[in-house]
Amino acid sequence: MESIFSVFGSYVNWDVKSLLLFTAVLLLTADYIKNRRPGSFPPGPRAFPIVGNIFTLDYNRTHESMTQLAGRYGDVYSLRMGQTWLVVLNRLEVLKEALVNQGDSLADRPELPLVQEAFHGLGVIFSNGNTWKQQRHFALSTLKYFGFGKKSLEPVILEEFTYCAKDFNSYKGKPFDPHLIINNAVSNVICSLVFGHRFEYGDEKFRKLISWFDKGIEIEASIWAQLYNSFPLLMRRLPGPHQTVQHIWDHVKDFIRVELKEHKQNWDPSDKRDYIDCYLNEIQMSKGQAENTFDEENLVMCVLDLFVAGSETTSTTLRWAFLYMVKYPEIQAKVQAEIDRVIGQSRQPSMEDRANLPYTDAVIHELQRMCNIVPLSLPHVTNRDIQLGGYTIPKGVVIIPNLTSVLFDKNEWETPDTFNPGHFLNEEGKFVKRAAFIPFSAGKRVCLGENLARMELFLFFTSLMQHFTFSMKVKPAMDFRFGVTLSPLPYDICVTSR
Repeated sequence: MESIFSVFGSYVNWDVKSLLLFTAVLLLTADYIKNRRPGSFPPGPRAFPIVGNIFTLDYNRTHESMTQLAGRYGDVYSLRMGQTWLVVLNRLEVLKEALVNQGDSLADRPELPLVQEAFHGLGVIFSNGNTWKQQRHFALSTLKYFGFGKKSLEPVILEEFTYCAKDFNSYKGKPFDPHLIINNAVSNVICSLVFGHRFEYGDEKFRKLISWFDKGIEIEASIWAQLYNSFPLLMRRLPGPHQTVQHIWDHVKDFIRVELKEHKQNWDPSDKRDYIDCYLNEIQMSKGQAENTFDEENLVMCVLDLFVAGSETTSTTLRWAFLYMVKYPEIQAKVQAEIDRVIGQSRQPSMEDRANLPYTDAVIHELQRMCNIVPLSLPHVTNRDIQLGGYTIPKGVVIIPNLTSVLFDKNEWETPDTFNPGHFLNEEGKFVKRAAFIPFSAGKRVCLGENLARMELFLFFTSLMQHFTFSMKVKPAMDFRFGVTLSPLPYDICVTSR
């Protein structure tokens, strides 16, 4: 009897093993058949079964990994993240052909699970179709009404600089971390447009909000985000930073809802104080209209988008600027000499001064190029089949515009890996535009806040150089922390009044 059970047990044991082996072979075969590259599809590195190329990239420097892969597979190549295909675009000609010449075909954002669960297809940055068109048009027209990108916004920026300068002076030349101060200063400009007021630098709730942005943007570009977007059913049940990012955006939305509640308590439709007032008016006026996308939830998401777009990139660029001015004191001195000659110390800078400050303007542009703030832009998705670089890219493929490949292209820049303001100056020392300068991306999804960012960068940087000299007690570390934005590692700096 025992021998019978022994044989039966052995049979069952082998049967289970056979079943598992058969299932594994079936899954691997199905994965291969489903995901093999068609002959007309862009080439790329060999993908592993199931996970694809998730572990091909170095997520501490994803933009560099992607640029190196272009050297092996060409300016248009593909990667597979789980079950999702990405096509990475490199170099200026390819990006212009895709984002500008075929912009209508790439006007949409992909519906990535981690983003969708936080933003629900609302707002300005990650929405598509009619929602995106309505919300982007409203945001641009409303912010323009409040001086967005116009001279009338200058006093707001310059007044905020005075608060920033006061805080800098309080350290009396001793080392300090400028991160929260400069983020607060830049954020207050968009706050004045959106909320109608600024926040004090000591406001703990606002300081938390800024730190949440910082952490959320880092996680959104991590390997955890890739795993979540590739295997959402599994990752929803596992702990990790991908769970943290959802809480971060929930906290930010709660902060905005408190501001919205306060607005509604003393809201007067005839008195448009800021973006939120205008949006509340639009909600009332659009009720009952076909394809209306204006409601309070969309308002919260739009404000969140404007916050991130209007503060994170500019403040990060300025934090890099301090490091570069320390690393190249001769460039810092030359900028200060030009400002002293053109503006002096008796008045504040103005946008009208830009034309008379070619070297300072060139330094700002070179800072933006070298800082490479949004190295991979934001993803697009094809809404129809397209031809690009001799390949066919089907509808529904995620497109990654690799801005790094353009901003550091040796065919576009004389010394691509060196900080060189001469890239933006001609032989007479006059400022010149460069076609390959595309830190704000290009096409229909070009950065919404480009005009504001350019104004803020010029006025903040020029004011800072006019009033202060930046130095460090140690050699500046130029390493970065990779995220949706490329930010410097934390550092302490000495700011001396001139």
